[in-house]
Amino acid sequence: MSALPLVHWTESDQAQTAFWRSESAAPAPTRIQIAGDQLSADAAYRLVCEGTQLLWRGDFHNARQLLQALARRIDKKKRKPAATPLEAFNQHRQAQSQRARLLSSVLVPFDADHTIPLRRAPDVQQACLEAYGPATAPYLASLRELQGIVGAHEWRKKGVPIPALNARIHPHYGVFSPVRGEYIDLVARAPLPADTSLAYDIGTGTGVLAAVLAQRGVKQIIATDQDPRALACAQENLVRLGLPSRVTLTQTDMFPDGQAPLIVCNPPWLPARPSAPVEYAIYDPDSRMLRAFLQGLSTHLAPKGEAWLILSDLAEHLGLRAPDELSTLITNAGLRIVDRLTARPTHGRASDPTDPLHAARAAEVTSLWRLSRLG
Repeated sequence: MSALPLVHWTESDQAQTAFWRSESAAPAPTRIQIAGDQLSADAAYRLVCEGTQLLWRGDFHNARQLLQALARRIDKKKRKPAATPLEAFNQHRQAQSQRARLLSSVLVPFDADHTIPLRRAPDVQQACLEAYGPATAPYLASLRELQGIVGAHEWRKKGVPIPALNARIHPHYGVFSPVRGEYIDLVARAPLPADTSLAYDIGTGTGVLAAVLAQRGVKQIIATDQDPRALACAQENLVRLGLPSRVTLTQTDMFPDGQAPLIVCNPPWLPARPSAPVEYAIYDPDSRMLRAFLQGLSTHLAPKGEAWLILSDLAEHLGLRAPDELSTLITNAGLRIVDRLTARPTHGRASDPTDPLHAARAAEVTSLWRLSRLG
């Protein structure tokens, strides 16, 4: 707990302190006002727009209703039409950031055992333990983050159905959930190389691609990730699937030592800066992971081996990546394209005309690029 920042406020003419928790790395609140059931949504909206955080002391369900009312007021704000897909993306990101900031201004108190000392507060101890780890002192967190933690806890319990595995994957909080099945299906149907003795799964996350490779007959997989949460999540999933002896998990930034005849990577798809740590599964600043993967293949891909790069072209449709940039990166890394398998997105936003990025999403294609070394 000593690494967490302290927040200070005055309540009933008494100075108060508590630790601050934020998985989105939001700064500790500096202007806190006590709020309760009598506070109107309009008054709350004015306060949060002015930069005031509201520490809730009323009924928990009323706090949830206030958050919904604030969201309606935020979403009513009209924005000018974007002239280009890139402008639409930048406007969308800015609006998302502002929305998150305002909605994160409703705070709830926690006791040292992750209980919430409010009327009708739910039991969130297990959900908070999974996200935060043990707590030894009272703390504050945003209600919006708590809702995300509880939602992630439910996903972890229920799991995400993966048809390619005929099983479920159970994502942990902070680990990207495999809800977009097209990239998994591409790995499930791509032709395996002749040598299936070993594969590397770079950035394994939940372990879903390592599990698919194991079920397809790859004898041994080394799955890497730099996030301890991801490795714990992958380990749990592999045990559930009866595959822990087939997959070795390694904490590293990219490649393990040695070479493999098959190397698989599904890097973040959008070369943009994440606004919170949990967004690193989506945003790859300056395509750093993509570039490191392609450049590292010359050292880690066996001479007659094959690398599978799974990547969406949404960045090209948004103007974040030039149409020929990927092929140039592949060539400059001393690689050639053996084949390309494609799939169209099946998620709801691809067919939602009200989505601000609908045009780009509707044109999106996810590809599995089969790559080999030159010569």
